[in-house]
Amino acid sequence: MAVTDTSNDIQLLLATLPPAISEAIRKANDQDNLLEIVMDLGRLPEARYRGHELFLSDREVTSEDIQYVIERIGEFGEDNRAGIPRTLHRISGIRNRCGVVIGLTCRVGRAVYGTVDIIRDLVETGQSILLLGKPGTGKTTLLRETARVLGDELRKRVVIVDTSNEIAGDGDIPHPGIGRARRMQVPRPAEQHNVMIEAVENHMPEVIVIDEIGTELEAAAARTIAERGVQLVGTAHGNTLDNLMVNPTLSDLVGGIQAVTLGDEEARRRGTQKTVLERKAPPTFSILVEIQSWDRVMVYPDVAAAVDAILRGEDPPCEQRFRDANSVIHREPVRRAPIDAPAFGLRRGRGGREQGQMGGSGPRLRDRNGSNSSTLTMPPQRIFPFGVSRNRLQSAIERLRVPAVIVRDLKEATLVMTLKNYYRQSSQQLRQAEEQGVPVYVLRNNTITQMERQLAQVFQLRELVDDEPVPLGNDSVVEEALLETEQAITQVINGERNAVELTPRSSYIRRLQHQMADRYNLRSESRGDDPNRRVKIFR
Repeated sequence: MAVTDTSNDIQLLLATLPPAISEAIRKANDQDNLLEIVMDLGRLPEARYRGHELFLSDREVTSEDIQYVIERIGEFGEDNRAGIPRTLHRISGIRNRCGVVIGLTCRVGRAVYGTVDIIRDLVETGQSILLLGKPGTGKTTLLRETARVLGDELRKRVVIVDTSNEIAGDGDIPHPGIGRARRMQVPRPAEQHNVMIEAVENHMPEVIVIDEIGTELEAAAARTIAERGVQLVGTAHGNTLDNLMVNPTLSDLVGGIQAVTLGDEEARRRGTQKTVLERKAPPTFSILVEIQSWDRVMVYPDVAAAVDAILRGEDPPCEQRFRDANSVIHREPVRRAPIDAPAFGLRRGRGGREQGQMGGSGPRLRDRNGSNSSTLTMPPQRIFPFGVSRNRLQSAIERLRVPAVIVRDLKEATLVMTLKNYYRQSSQQLRQAEEQGVPVYVLRNNTITQMERQLAQVFQLRELVDDEPVPLGNDSVVEEALLETEQAITQVINGERNAVELTPRSSYIRRLQHQMADRYNLRSESRGDDPNRRVKIFR
């Protein structure tokens, strides 16, 4: 089915706006691409379309203009959202310190048929589906259309828990865009989890549709509903599966993450550290869909398998789906880079800049003759990591752009990387490697920094950061700084402190500290002047 607009009731929204503003929108004659109208006190009113913006007047917005709109819409709730009865439009307010509305965002709501086609086979399985995506990518539109298809075409009993009346519109009569599905309104956003449970206990639904799961109580209510055999279709705060895994509040939706300590023998058998991360429980949602744009999604058909793969540093099973200009849906399996999984987070940055913003592609490397490392013609190395984190080693390889791959069989290896304590134990595999003439490189610790330096030695590279030589001879200083950073990150993540300022360090070490903070999904910035410039880490 082609994607078609059913109704956006745009004229009802324009009728709530001051005449000069609504007339300017009509003259622009591009209502199909209109996303929202912004009215801020003392600024020019602005219309935002797909791909461009347009000022609607040369006169600044006044208090009377804002009051004109407020008088023609429904009442604002605790979430500062209001609507227009029997439409999907949403008006959000910005208040000053006295509670007076001084800004409005009038977002155009649309019911769109056909959007569900890209995941319709998943909806028909009866399994619970979680939708993720940035604002404006069509999460709520897809959720609404999914509810309609489940109710009208699959003839299931569907109940929508509509916190902000965004799925089924404002007023007591729901918008026809949800079809036969029933809607339960939520009096206060903080009560959403109670309404979710009430829907199951009182109305015998086969499907519960929820928008914006964002708290621990709502995540627990979702798990309770799933355990009762009810299909869940919902959205959550987060853009990707990786975001969800590092979110301590919502990670339970994908099974939760826990640290497990392995025995010495098991750790050697797996070739990992003794402390590893594992999934804690079955995921609440069996399928996860990352909405990348209106016509492109990434699908994880087995969330449990995907989370397990990520925690092992492997490629999670997933596929890319997209709709072409002829509304034909294409599917293709994809390989995405494994995610680094340190003790308290799973997100891996690639390179870094001061102010905590990630960019670039990591350290630039040149060989001893000064040529760029990306042009190296050395034969690829096949590395067998023994006791070394595979995902961190993969990250080091990608950052340095060296021709190396990680292998799982010692027989395929051209070199072995291990840690000092494993080498001292003289295990059978390491002895076997040395007997076969395979070089064994011993790392002092299991950090990406150590791995990068060892790779630089293997490939005869001279490491540069912003064209300044990295001080390779003070490992103890780097280790001390990274340990301090990890402790600070732990304190912030656990809520012990809101922010932590680290000891003043060199520019190179500060970059490493910014990268670590980014991996754990935290913010960081550099403060002060050299030699007292230091990194501050906070949420």
